[in-house]
Amino acid sequence: MINLMPKYAAAGILGTVAMTMFLIIAPVIGMPKMAPWELLSDILGVSLVLGWVLHFAIGILFGMGYGFIFAPKIHMHNICLKGTTYGILSLIIAQTSIFILNMLFQISLVHDIMPWQLIVMLVGHIVFGIVTAMLIEENNVLHAF
Repeated sequence: MINLMPKYAAAGILGTVAMTMFLIIAPVIGMPKMAPWELLSDILGVSLVLGWVLHFAIGILFGMGYGFIFAPKIHMHNICLKGTTYGILSLIIAQTSIFILNMLFQISLVHDIMPWQLIVMLVGHIVFGIVTAMLIEENNVLHAF
């Protein structure tokens, strides 16, 4: 189990890279800007560099979550569907965490989310989920579609 940690961490990093690339490109194609690294930096009052580090650390944690918890328990033959499901779940977990942090620490984390922003967040997390799933379940990639 321990020897899988580097693989799951790498999948989380590469999934985060793919998600980040989508989030950077989104405003260029007319979608709203979503920058979780800036949000983390602002919320915690830390540097933008630390916001980026935290963004990727969260991606690693979600990669580990996929490999150790989600993948063994959820059996789907279609890896893209499985990754999409995990991406949606990761968005729900992220938004729930923000809500809980807001309730516990009374920080102003909750802001009005416009429909296009929700779509960007959803697609970004789905991209993360699919890339992470395909990397972790590389032996099953033939069942990706």
